[in-house]
Amino acid sequence: MWSIALCIATFVIISIIQWSYRWRNPKCNGKLPPGSMGLPLLGETLQFFAPNTSSDIPPFIKERMERYGPIFRTNLVGRPVVVSTDPDLNYFIFQQEGQLFQSWYPDTFTEIFGRQNVGSLHGFMYKYLKNMVLNLFGPESLKKMLSEVEQTTCRNLNRWSCQDTVELKEATARMIFDLTAKKLISYDQEKSSENLRENFVAFIQGLISFPLDIPGTAYHKCLQKVEDYSNQNSIQTPENVFDKPREATATLRIFTMAVNGKNAMRMLKNMLKQRRAMPRKEQSDFFDYVIEELNKKGTVLTEAIALDLMFVLLFASFETTSLAITLATKFLSDHPLVLKKLTEEHEAILEKRENVDSELTWKEYKSMTFTFQFINETVRLANIVPGIFRKALREIQFKGYTIPAGWAVMVCPPAVHLNPAKYEDPLAFNPWRWEGLESSCASKHFMAFGGGMRFCVGTDFTKMQMAVFLHCLVTKHRWQAIRGGDIVRTPGLQFPNGLHVKILWKN
Repeated sequence: MWSIALCIATFVIISIIQWSYRWRNPKCNGKLPPGSMGLPLLGETLQFFAPNTSSDIPPFIKERMERYGPIFRTNLVGRPVVVSTDPDLNYFIFQQEGQLFQSWYPDTFTEIFGRQNVGSLHGFMYKYLKNMVLNLFGPESLKKMLSEVEQTTCRNLNRWSCQDTVELKEATARMIFDLTAKKLISYDQEKSSENLRENFVAFIQGLISFPLDIPGTAYHKCLQKVEDYSNQNSIQTPENVFDKPREATATLRIFTMAVNGKNAMRMLKNMLKQRRAMPRKEQSDFFDYVIEELNKKGTVLTEAIALDLMFVLLFASFETTSLAITLATKFLSDHPLVLKKLTEEHEAILEKRENVDSELTWKEYKSMTFTFQFINETVRLANIVPGIFRKALREIQFKGYTIPAGWAVMVCPPAVHLNPAKYEDPLAFNPWRWEGLESSCASKHFMAFGGGMRFCVGTDFTKMQMAVFLHCLVTKHRWQAIRGGDIVRTPGLQFPNGLHVKILWKN
């Protein structure tokens, strides 16, 4: 009996050792980049998501760059990943989009967004949707939107000036969401029985939670319960579903995120159903344009893809821009000379007008040279997107290393933006470094808005919102920082205590 048990135990131990060895030493036809695959199943996920307060290259990346070089391998959320901080490999990846590489997201995220989410589409379908979005965020549309963006910004700043303090991140996120939702789907919170934005906020808060889908983990159980929620109208709360109170607490935020994401999608689906039942005679928002596309004979657009597109546009529109505006305001508070130069540029615009109170023109907007330098420097240091993921479609050789087919590749923008070989004193906030440089598109050394074929189509809209906000802020108001402003990266940018300011009239 003991001999049988000993044999079984020996077999199990040998199997575990062999499995662990294969995990740490993946098969490859050539030479893998140096690095570590971490613990079985976990990989180095815990280290990657560990919070840090540094504005430098994330410690996870910096430590491995120093140890292994600019290209190294790791394992994140159970997936082998080649991390690139090499400008040449980054450029190669973006240039070979659709041929050697394609867009990829960890399985844990696609479980939430759906397997057929817009970010996972490729080729013709992706180009088709991109052209649809450019119909909303292209130059001609932005020209028409400029006045509304300015009016919305001024109205909100005026209202905030009547309050004792305002938490800038939350306030700007609400402002941008309301504006975008109006342009996309004519949504007005005051006239709606349900709060669409609250569902998105809860979704985002859960999305930054630790996403490891392994049987037994909180995330895995949460996904199972969300699937149950999709199949019925009600579900037990996590406290009732999970065995241990601590486990319930750990999963509550993730559970709420997923359910609120589905609630938001349900609201969008109901809106689309109502709109298709009672179509408008003229286009007044992006929903009308989508419906027109859906009704075309032989259209490739499906209702599911259309809804997912709306979801992603709303999700992406307000969170990243509000983070950038909040950080920009913090930089202005910390750098008086930058504030002085920015204020001079915008006051000069007013001085050239016949009527000081007239609205911003497109010509005035395009003349904001220092403002765009300021925005570029802000997003360079913000590094709101800490990693851009792709997947190798076939085995690739680069600089003596082999990237196996099917492996994920992560381009690391912070390592590019904080490279001392390109940016002198890279941690210093210096908008003047952009003087005379082309800053309207992505390059080997600047990818705050992505790169290649998937360069963010909302870039110009984001820049316009930031520039208009800064114009209204420095020409009509001043502010005092009250509290908050601390930065944490997990690895994405967050303001855990917000940035609380007092908005005052300038005169």
